[in-house]
Amino acid sequence: MLPFPLRSKTDGMREPDLQIDGWCLEDGEAYHANAPTTFWIPELKDRENLQPGDLVKLIFQISVDNPDEPVAIERMWVLVRERQPTGFFGLLDNDPSSIGENDEFWSGIELPFQPRHVIDIARGDSNTLALALREPRRDWPRN
Repeated sequence: MLPFPLRSKTDGMREPDLQIDGWCLEDGEAYHANAPTTFWIPELKDRENLQPGDLVKLIFQISVDNPDEPVAIERMWVLVRERQPTGFFGLLDNDPSSIGENDEFWSGIELPFQPRHVIDIARGDSNTLALALREPRRDWPRN
């Protein structure tokens, strides 16, 4: 079993909010409940027992500058970084295609997520663990 990085503050974590952060996460369990035969997600025990260096796919809503379609939906990979009592922290491992490069939401930023957000898992190795443990481009605010 791989060790989790330790943080001094572990109580509570604010979820991303579309209005505040310009992006948020979709609930993969809700997608699966709406279409159980066509929208597969990993078993709950697998989504709850992620290890640093594992890759998880999440569904993101992203605010975009388009009055006709102001929100883009993208599926992107996140490197699991650490476990918290209410979920996980990870590093975004993709660059969003619907927006330009920025300091707030781009590959390498730290973000919180919960098992209900996970729609796919790729188990990590020593290479992905090293990537997950690097300093984030931007830390997620801790409570």
